[in-house]
Amino acid sequence: MQVVYLHGFASSPHSSKATFLERKLTDRGIPVTIPDLNQPDFSTLTVSRMLGRVAESIAASTEPISVVGSSLGGFVAVQAARLHPDRISRVVLLAPALDFDGKRLSDLGDRGLDAWRSSNQLVVFHYGYGRMMPVHYELYADARRYNAFETTLTQPVQVFQGRLDTAVEPRTVERWALTRPNVELHILDDDHQLLRSLETIWVEMERFLLAGG
Repeated sequence: MQVVYLHGFASSPHSSKATFLERKLTDRGIPVTIPDLNQPDFSTLTVSRMLGRVAESIAASTEPISVVGSSLGGFVAVQAARLHPDRISRVVLLAPALDFDGKRLSDLGDRGLDAWRSSNQLVVFHYGYGRMMPVHYELYADARRYNAFETTLTQPVQVFQGRLDTAVEPRTVERWALTRPNVELHILDDDHQLLRSLETIWVEMERFLLAGG
């Protein structure tokens, strides 16, 4: 088995969760790939491009793949599992942005969305780079091609969601999970980052991933 970890929007392969889980998995003898989803240029980021990076990581491995996705990476992980059911055997979602459509990037109203379209850039704080950066309107336009609620996965899925999350609505994640019998849902007393729950997440994730061989 190999794990492909997908970081969130305006994050990086060096995020706290990515670093923690990479260390835990490596210590357990499980190889980990963490593609930099910002590349080659953050401003031109789209869901389709991220899915292309996932496909490259899958193609480079001969092992069964378990995909772990955080926030927007969780949204991408759902679509990757749909597109590659023969290669992705298990899915773990961390505070997944299942209703991502681009508007939630900065709680945009109609006027904000129109301004983004006309200027072709929305300036956001990039936590991975530590500075403000623009992202093009195509992120929103492309994201509308994908719908997690209309996606049915055949793989076992494990979800971790914080009750105190203000970036991803917990009730949305619960609604998605509870209508799918193959989903194992864990609601935690934590926020969007889930940093206080990492040890708990690892214990459950290790059991879940190793159950798949």
